[in-house]
Amino acid sequence: MDKRFPFDFVYALTTLLLAFTLVHGVYSLVIRPNAAAALEHQREVWAQDPMARVPRSIWVILHDPEPETCWILAVWAGFILGYREFLVLRERRLLEVDLLRLAAGEVVFPDTVRDVARQLEQLPAPVQTRLLPRTLRMSMTRFAATRSVQHAAEAARDECELEASRLDAELSMIRFAVWAIPAVGFVGTVRGIGAALQEAQRAAAGDVTGVTQGLGITFNATLVALTLAITVMFFLHQLQLSQDRLVLDAKSYIDTHLIGRLRER
Repeated sequence: MDKRFPFDFVYALTTLLLAFTLVHGVYSLVIRPNAAAALEHQREVWAQDPMARVPRSIWVILHDPEPETCWILAVWAGFILGYREFLVLRERRLLEVDLLRLAAGEVVFPDTVRDVARQLEQLPAPVQTRLLPRTLRMSMTRFAATRSVQHAAEAARDECELEASRLDAELSMIRFAVWAIPAVGFVGTVRGIGAALQEAQRAAAGDVTGVTQGLGITFNATLVALTLAITVMFFLHQLQLSQDRLVLDAKSYIDTHLIGRLRER
């Protein structure tokens, strides 16, 4: 775990910078130029006919700083979600491998459990630290020390519960992004309302352009923020489901391939 934390921090920081670069590049090259053209077209149409209806442009909805920040956070969360899902899939591949290589009907006694454990020692060092090999080794070590199947099963259960807690804790950065996206949208809401209030005197005189622009900022920021927050939350729950299934399947694997074959005498 000590080795994973620095990598997780570096990965989070690197992907945040990458998300900023990608989103800001798209905004600078595509979204803001198209939004400027759409707003100019809108002004030309209204100059000829103030009552003309101009369809809303997606570029105008996205072009403010708050939607851009929301997109940066959403893309950043997507990088972290993808990495976490990759780790889950990597762990799941071990569930398809017979790590103990026991023959059909073969049982394991306290005196022979160390011979079985040597099968795990032949795995590459990075693989030995993963959930399934680590839990199998701890369970066999407990069985060899206590000569109790119950204690071995408890060791496996405790290690799986610890892994579930660790996996849940490592989703904290994604939960921060899910919280931050609506918060940034609320900042845009407040900024838009403030801009609209500053134009109150002109609105009283009959010019409501400033008020409508301010309200446009408000609704656009809220729309983008809520949409992205819902999307990221959906994929977060899918990742949590994958992690929970991994832990449950690991427990089932250990019960089938090890605990059910242990004999105290």
